Amino acid sequence: MSSSPRRPAVVRRAPGKLFVAGEYAVVDSGNPAILVAVDRYVTVTVSGSHTPGVVISSDLATHPVRRRWHEGRLTADGAQGGDRPRGGPVHVLSAVETVVGLLTERGLPVPELKLSIASTLHEDGRKFGLGSSGAVTVASVAAVAAYCGLELSRADVYRLALLATARIDPKGSGGDLAASTWGGWLLYSAPDRGFVLDLARDRGIEAALRAPWPGFAVRPLPSPAGLSLQVGWTGNPASTASLVSDLHRRTWRGTASHRRFVATTTDVVHAATGALESGDGPGLLHQIRRARLELARLDDEVGLGVFTDELRALCDAAEGAGGAAKPSGAGGGDCGIALLDAAAPQDISYVRQRWAVAGVLPLPVRVAMEGIQQ
Repeated sequence: MSSSPRRPAVVRRAPGKLFVAGEYAVVDSGNPAILVAVDRYVTVTVSGSHTPGVVISSDLATHPVRRRWHEGRLTADGAQGGDRPRGGPVHVLSAVETVVGLLTERGLPVPELKLSIASTLHEDGRKFGLGSSGAVTVASVAAVAAYCGLELSRADVYRLALLATARIDPKGSGGDLAASTWGGWLLYSAPDRGFVLDLARDRGIEAALRAPWPGFAVRPLPSPAGLSLQVGWTGNPASTASLVSDLHRRTWRGTASHRRFVATTTDVVHAATGALESGDGPGLLHQIRRARLELARLDDEVGLGVFTDELRALCDAAEGAGGAAKPSGAGGGDCGIALLDAAAPQDISYVRQRWAVAGVLPLPVRVAMEGIQQ
């Protein structure tokens, strides 16, 4: 690695996300989902280091993580097969490796790096389920690239982040990465991660950045007309990767039930997209209710545990106030979303009170209209 002169520190922050509709179906390439970025952030500061390799410090870890380079990988002891740290640092390490892979292909020097990570996507170490792994990956890619002198478009940042996460687990859709990269309300469908990984392995990261990605699409959507997005946290962190992996292990995939779920969910997403784009608030509420029912059917048939008692109470409270609600993302805990009449603050207050009684914490979040930023 290079011992080039110290450069000014670089800071990048990326917002968290919520799924509005399309979770589970979106893991299959080409199936659409609607996401929204929220104003809770992961901030990554990159500076030079006197220590060979990479040093990562985080507000979720008691000690820094130190890794050295070996054949393009960051390992615990500089030898192949060094242990990976669990949790967020895994995504940070993969992000650094992916950016450095691009630097190496371009013949550019790689400085010794120090990354400092701070997050508002957790409370006392418990994650809210707002896409912290995606946000830290996007922020790490952007910050390391900027520190090393790479000028990347948002699409480049997303693609590098997708490569980094797919190398850890190709089953993830990357929807969280898209929300963290572009911000706002988004219509998203995932690329074929196997194709993308093969492309990067066979032709290089540069080629993977420039080639078309089958199945991938992203476009901004307008905010819902006359509706207020409310978010409740059940206080029970859930692992999206574990729930999606559990679904992959079951015989449900490929069945008539699976095909029905994908078809119905896709129809919901398309109809909800039309409602957003035409300003049809009641139409959007109807689609959110359909999404909740289809997730409940999946839960009943497969027994994943998407709905907890707290998430049911969250949904019922919103329905009782004339709104619509559902779990956001994999479920099993974490967050639920509700859309309520923005012109009826008394209804919003009523729902929040009902949530508090049911053990659901209202999260004071707003839509983050901008994605990755300085």
